[in-house]
Amino acid sequence: MDILIIEDEKAAAKRLSVLVQQLLPQAEIIAQLDSVKRSVAWWQSNPAPDLVFMDIQLADGLSFEIFKQVSITAPVIFTTAYDQYAIQAFKVNSIDYLLKPIDEEELEIALDKYRSYHQQSSSSPASPDLSQLQQALQMLQKPTYKNRFVVKVGEHLNAIPTENILYFFSQAKATYLQTISGKHFIIDYSLEQVEEMVDPTHFFRISRKYMISFPAIDDIVTYSSSRLKLHLKHSDDSDVLVSRDRVADFKEWLDR
Repeated sequence: MDILIIEDEKAAAKRLSVLVQQLLPQAEIIAQLDSVKRSVAWWQSNPAPDLVFMDIQLADGLSFEIFKQVSITAPVIFTTAYDQYAIQAFKVNSIDYLLKPIDEEELEIALDKYRSYHQQSSSSPASPDLSQLQQALQMLQKPTYKNRFVVKVGEHLNAIPTENILYFFSQAKATYLQTISGKHFIIDYSLEQVEEMVDPTHFFRISRKYMISFPAIDDIVTYSSSRLKLHLKHSDDSDVLVSRDRVADFKEWLDR
């Protein structure tokens, strides 16, 4: 059984090679390639292997480019750290789709799928079943964002729903949230962390100090030719400015 590995990370290629040889001691890894260009050149001058392990993001582009330049009839098991490519992987002759770092049990399952494919007609590539496609779709769903933030009030803990938060702000090396009821509470996150936690369609980071929601805005004033000043609800800060380099993105966010 001849196996081709297309992977641009040496450590990942080595681990995959070791795992494959453990699970398929009779197999021979005939080549390890690290780019689209080298893969195309190899395919043009060598017979097709029995199975291909193919990383999606290679040094010089996406491995899908290989399929556009040469005809690949061998079954493929894709490996990648980027699950957003799952659906596209299933559009070509893919046996399975594995996320790195490769798990030995997942690899063994993928190889079992290959064996099932091999026992079928070798004249046509295998098509993924609906359960595989559904799993890929689930991986591509929108990321989940925080629904609430827990704050301390005296000796008590309160959960503030995200929809009740007008904005987040930094002050004296601490981060606060401001609620629609006019209260503010300190939270255990930096603004950088909050930015990753909340839905960017609902909150926008206007500066190093503020991340705001649309309902937080009372007024927007042209501050200069390239700056905007905001008046926020429940705020006595008269110097809430949109950073110069964020003005264009802020206007686009407002116009959604």
